[in-house]
Order: sequence, then C-alpha cells, then structure tokens
Amino acid sequence: MTLGYHLFGDVREVRIPPPVAPARADNLWEHSCFEAFVRAGSGQAYHEFNMAPSLEWAVYAFGGYRSGMNDAVVHPPTMERRLNDQCFELRVSLQLASMPDLPEDASWHLGLSAVVEELSGCKSYWALVHPRGAPDFHHSDCFALELPPAA
Repeated sequence: MTLGYHLFGDVREVRIPPPVAPARADNLWEHSCFEAFVRAGSGQAYHEFNMAPSLEWAVYAFGGYRSGMNDAVVHPPTMERRLNDQCFELRVSLQLASMPDLPEDASWHLGLSAVVEELSGCKSYWALVHPRGAPDFHHSDCFALELPPAA
C-alpha cells in the first residue's frame, strides 16, 4: 500500500524536523505525525502505522479499541519526503502482505489521520472522519475508508 500525505500552506510555521536515518521510534504522535489505522473485515483487531516527517516510524498491533497494544513485526516502510515553503509531502510505501492480521481476501477499513504541530506548539488533528468529542483516531468511526478484497 502506498500513501501520500500533503500539507499545503505556509509550512514554515509547522514543526518539521530534519530527516534522519529511517528507524523505529515511539511517541511520534506527540509531534507532527502522519498515521494510518488498518482493520481487516469486521473484527476488532487493527494496526496503527505512524510515520514522522523525520522519516522515523512505528507500527503497533491492537487486539481491540486501545487494548492489547504490541509492536507489530513488519518490513520497515519506505518513505520519501519533499519540502518547500508552501508544501510538505510524505510518500509512504507499506508492505502488508506478510501481516497475518490483514488477509488479502478481506475488506480493509482505513482511518487516515495527521497530527500537525506548529512552531508555537499548537497542535491540530486531522482525519477523514472524527467521532464526536475530542480527537480519537482509534475510534471505530475513524475507519471510514473501505478497500474491497484484493482481486
């Protein structure tokens, strides 16, 4: 799966760290971070993919809503970034075929989201769909994009 995240506007006001050697890291969501949540079929288990502008990444497996979290065993994502004064782009390629919780013969439900941190420290939370109340990308309402089984 390949995902493209784009920020448009005066990105000089967004906290975008310089790139580092791609590596797994925790707590990426505390700063600017792009995320994908993937659930197969109608089950409760899902995966959370975090990709930072620095090219650091993390993948977690959950057994249910915010429960049973473990580091997922995955191939490291391939990431490319582009930056200018008006746009930041992060292109991410994920190898999901080896993940047993994401069978190709099931529909996948995706939640795509982003945390954007300004230089002032102010954060905004972006998603395809937000549930009522405070931002919660793990909420089942956020898994709004359905991909049919692979043909």
